[in-house]
Amino acid sequence: MNLARAIHFDESDRNVYHVAARTGEWCLSGGFEFSDWSEGDLVGKARQAFANGWLGLETFGRVTFVAVTRIEPAERDALIEALAEHFVALHGAPSLDAARPVATEEVDAMIDLCDGVDAGRVMTVSRTLGEAGVHEAFRILEAREADLAQVAVHGDE
Repeated sequence: MNLARAIHFDESDRNVYHVAARTGEWCLSGGFEFSDWSEGDLVGKARQAFANGWLGLETFGRVTFVAVTRIEPAERDALIEALAEHFVALHGAPSLDAARPVATEEVDAMIDLCDGVDAGRVMTVSRTLGEAGVHEAFRILEAREADLAQVAVHGDE
């Protein structure tokens, strides 16, 4: 079973999101946070979170890139519980019992997205807002072979 963890190639997420996810925390799409948004909500850092941000499940911050890795069943269960608590605390779910099935659906949807993707592969998300609501598209970045010339200079000066 696979899921995604936040990764950072530079410090830009700290500048473009209100809260940046911590490197290594488990992530999911988090598109549910935008379910009642309109064009008027899409400004500044909120627009960036909407357009390209994965949701970290510890900080509930956003990150631009995630890497696929293996998750154990006990970790999955803990994430579901944390997300259910988040739904109660921030999204108005009436109880943990009411929130758990929705949290399970969100975590399992991300597991389904990541299963079959090679470990270590990097993914991005992009969202658009239309008449039918939020549309999400996911992209698995192609692994590229590094050319030694990209990281080392050889020859005479």
